[in-house]
Amino acid sequence: MTHDVIGDDQDRPRAHRRDAAATREAILRSAVSAFTRCGYDGAGLREIAGAAGVTAMMVNRYFGTKEQLFAEVVDIAFAPRTILVEDGPGLAHGAATELVARTAPEAEHLDPFLLMLRSAPNPRAAEIIRAGIERHVGGRVAAQLSGAAAGERSELLLSLIAGIWLMRKVIGTPALAAAEPGALTAEIEELFRLLTGEIRGEPMNRAVR
Repeated sequence: MTHDVIGDDQDRPRAHRRDAAATREAILRSAVSAFTRCGYDGAGLREIAGAAGVTAMMVNRYFGTKEQLFAEVVDIAFAPRTILVEDGPGLAHGAATELVARTAPEAEHLDPFLLMLRSAPNPRAAEIIRAGIERHVGGRVAAQLSGAAAGERSELLLSLIAGIWLMRKVIGTPALAAAEPGALTAEIEELFRLLTGEIRGEPMNRAVR
């Protein structure tokens, strides 16, 4: 009898850790869904807590503020490679191929882009998104680009990706939505290659002042 009680006591901290991890994961899943669907301003902690099966006080206990929770959601959303899946010489081709496939009318929406689009109007959310982009993709891409203004060319590349996603997938402009995938991929790749420096093996020309 005594042995059984001791065993139960030893298991409690481990079970508590499992429960805490599961609760935290449930809150994060709910927060990713809410912020992606409603943006930073539209998502409330009570809604997030309710969908996770906890109280708003529990959300505050695990994550502090709504801002801190949003920062973790940005990390979760932006960490996986979605469009820029290739490194090195295959960067432009891989990005063009993925972008065309993932912006096809029948493709699922990409959560990181929706999160960015719907949350960016809030100035603080925009700061958090900007830091997340730099941490997960901006710096990585810039480090691969040789020549002048690598940082600017990296952000131009990201801007093209975001713009094409917006026009083709969200707005559904007719020419891009109906474009033949192979031809569109080739056109986008040429633009990307100009920015990455893969055309003629040289980076984009730029006067340095």
